[in-house]
Amino acid sequence: MFKALSDPVRLRLFSRIAAQPGGEACVCDIQDVGVSQPTVSHHLRKLREAGLLVSDRRASWVYYRVAPGVLAGMAGLLSAAA
Repeated sequence: MFKALSDPVRLRLFSRIAAQPGGEACVCDIQDVGVSQPTVSHHLRKLREAGLLVSDRRASWVYYRVAPGVLAGMAGLLSAAA
């Protein structure tokens, strides 16, 4: 989980999605992170593969949200380490 977030672009994408009102974001709203669109897609796929994000396609757009329990799991791991 933390390895997937160690990349600055992935961390930025994950943060933008987690901070969205309603908890989900269209890829069209979060792709401005300083890299090309194919690179954004690559990083979003890596975050999905790590179990951090879930997605669904609506017409021609893909919407992403933080997978259930991920933020609580991260908080638990970080508080246990402290």
